[in-house]
Amino acid sequence: MPNPILVEVTRAALVESVHRGSIAIADADGVIRFALGDVETPVYTRSSLKPIQALPLIESGAAEAFGLSDEEIALACASHSGEPMHTSRVAAWLSRIGCGEADLACGPQAPRYEPALEDMVRSSEKPSRLHNNCSGKHSGFLTVARHWGVATAGYERFEHPVQQAVVTSLRQLSSVSETPWGVDGCAAVNFALPLTGFACALAKLAGRRTVGAGRILRAMTAHPELVAGTGRACTALMRACHGRAAVKIGAEGVYAAMIPERGLGIALKIDDGAARAAETAIAAILDRLGLLDETARDFIRAPVLNTRGATVGERRPAPALAKVDLTAI
Repeated sequence: MPNPILVEVTRAALVESVHRGSIAIADADGVIRFALGDVETPVYTRSSLKPIQALPLIESGAAEAFGLSDEEIALACASHSGEPMHTSRVAAWLSRIGCGEADLACGPQAPRYEPALEDMVRSSEKPSRLHNNCSGKHSGFLTVARHWGVATAGYERFEHPVQQAVVTSLRQLSSVSETPWGVDGCAAVNFALPLTGFACALAKLAGRRTVGAGRILRAMTAHPELVAGTGRACTALMRACHGRAAVKIGAEGVYAAMIPERGLGIALKIDDGAARAAETAIAAILDRLGLLDETARDFIRAPVLNTRGATVGERRPAPALAKVDLTAI
């Protein structure tokens, strides 16, 4: 059976496009509290895995050894927009551990924040590896390698001790022993697992069932602008939750959320990979859990605009998602 339609996009009175997907919500004891759609087929976690990928940075003692602040921990969990507030901090971090831009395995990437990109064009500056949305995550990997005294070259590869530490953490938290892997857009390995397993891993972070969880949750919720950037969904949603939720988008329609006060982990995947649908779906779930304030309403029912700025439709939860009852969770 196909996954249910979670999000629909309208134009005037007609539904123009639909997005199918699946959702799993787990608690810190590993109990699946809610499931919708196919939650057992493995999916790549993409950048929504970053809070777990940051665990070795803290649990190895590397963050403490190099005096990392919560701002840098937030960047380790980030898919940032390449704004100066991101790149300047990453550059300073690399310098502190005796590394530089050339040590980053990720490639150059244009800033996602248009004013930053426009400034670069005006000054004839080319995008660098620092602008890559994953440069904070990679700086975290390099920090662990430095702390352990192992090779920094090849830190992004599956067989490297840093990546082995990541997959060990993921398997322990998710209770999933088979985690297929592939290479992410930033050149580091990324792992696949069922949404049920991913939700369980996120719930154990939310419930602080692992040593580094508290630091990661604190950093993400205290610095949402570093986790994403100006105008980005992750930043806006965390602000709208007032520290009660940490959220992280991933490529290809993946979204993760951790709710510390309830020890809940939420994992969702949009079948066609549409980020717009993933943003609407996670916002709708957070709203059903009573976590969002009014500032995030446009993520639940987002206006579709034409080139003159007039509203001609909307993006909204489809009935399968809009009718979900999460009051008992």
